[in-house]
Amino acid sequence: MRIVIAGGHGQIALRLERLLAARGYEVAGIIRKAEQGDNLREAGAEPVVLDLESASAEEVAEHLRGADAAVFAAGAGPGSGAQRKDTVDKGAAVLFADAAVRAGVRRFLVVSSMGADPGHGGDEVFDIYLRAKGEADEHVRRQDALDWTILRPGSLTDDPGTGLVRLEAHTGRGRVSRDDVATTLAELLDTPATAGLTLELIGGATPVSVAVKSVAGN
Repeated sequence: MRIVIAGGHGQIALRLERLLAARGYEVAGIIRKAEQGDNLREAGAEPVVLDLESASAEEVAEHLRGADAAVFAAGAGPGSGAQRKDTVDKGAAVLFADAAVRAGVRRFLVVSSMGADPGHGGDEVFDIYLRAKGEADEHVRRQDALDWTILRPGSLTDDPGTGLVRLEAHTGRGRVSRDDVATTLAELLDTPATAGLTLELIGGATPVSVAVKSVAGN
């Protein structure tokens, strides 16, 4: 399988790249800066330099053609302002989904955020972020040509992963390690029956593989 990850230098993406490469998958990560390439190579991924804030859907589709799945894991980052929440967290996600449709890549995963909601109120940057993520998720859900799964983690930590999570349509607030988010994404990629689901993820007591099988109805 070939997997293309948007936001390939992100903290979750690098973890996911290592996991997928270890499983024998061919992995490519889309990055904005060529100097980030060595970190991807160390993780076992092929770096693809492309700016999702300025690229066209067709340019992105060129890098997606032939892939078995696409993962949107890009983000403007906690230090960014309101404008980049719109251009990255919403705009790049919409672009990546549209490019996947053009390229004929059906399996599509999104790393969203707990609380993402296009109707979320407020004018603070985090409010704008939650609206942007919610609007992007809604766009993905409307794409009949995509077998999408949207993952909404709780508060992210750098604690070592436990492999134990709570994965449900609604979990309530909680924390989850980036390690466990990446492990869950890898398992979701291997479980096509999770297509069409929007899932919340926090730390819990259930092994990741069991939690994914459960939401898939197995």
